[in-house]
Amino acid sequence: MPLIAFYILGAIVALSAVLVVAARNPVHSVLWLICAFFTSAGLLVLIGAEFLAMLLVVVYVGAVAVLFLFVVMMLDVDFVELKQGFQNYVVSGAAIALILFAEIGVIAASIGPGSNATMDPSPGADTNAEAIGAVLYTDYLLLFQLAGLILLIAMIGAIVLTLRGRPRAKRQNIAEQTGRKRKDAVELRDVRPGEGV
Repeated sequence: MPLIAFYILGAIVALSAVLVVAARNPVHSVLWLICAFFTSAGLLVLIGAEFLAMLLVVVYVGAVAVLFLFVVMMLDVDFVELKQGFQNYVVSGAAIALILFAEIGVIAASIGPGSNATMDPSPGADTNAEAIGAVLYTDYLLLFQLAGLILLIAMIGAIVLTLRGRPRAKRQNIAEQTGRKRKDAVELRDVRPGEGV
C-alpha cells in the first residue's frame, strides 16, 4: 500500500512541477506549485518525516507560495514581454535540467535496492522533530540565524517591490507625524453650556 501511494504522489508531484513551468498564466503556475508542495508533504509523511511535512506545508504553502501569489497579482509585470526572450535561454536551461536529472539518477542508483543506505528520519531520537531540533540548535545555530536574516531581507525586498505610489492613495508621512508640535495636534475650544461643538 505505501508503494502505491508513493507512485501516485510521485506522479502528481512530477505533473505539478511540469505544469508550474508550462502554465501560461502565472497565477495558475503558483497554484500548481502549491499542489506540488502538498503532494511533496505527502511523500515526506510516507518516509516517516512528519515534522518536515508539516514544515513544508506551513512555511512553503502558507508563506512562500502565498507571497508569490500576492506578488504576481499585485505587480503589473508584462509577462508577454518576459516570454519573448525565452528562446535565448532554451539551450542553457536544457543543459541545467540534464545536469539535475543526472544528479537525481546518481543518487537514486546509490540508494537503490542493493545499497545499505537507510532512511532513518530520527537517528538516535524519539521523533524526527527532536532530531532536527538537536542538530539545528547546536551544530548549525549560526547558519540558522543567518538564514533568518536572509529571510528578513527578502521580506523587506518584497515590501519595497510592492510598495508603489498611487495618485489618490493616502500615505503616511512619518517625519511629519513624529515632528508635529502640540499646537498642531491639539485644539482647545471654549464650549459654552447648552451649545454643541
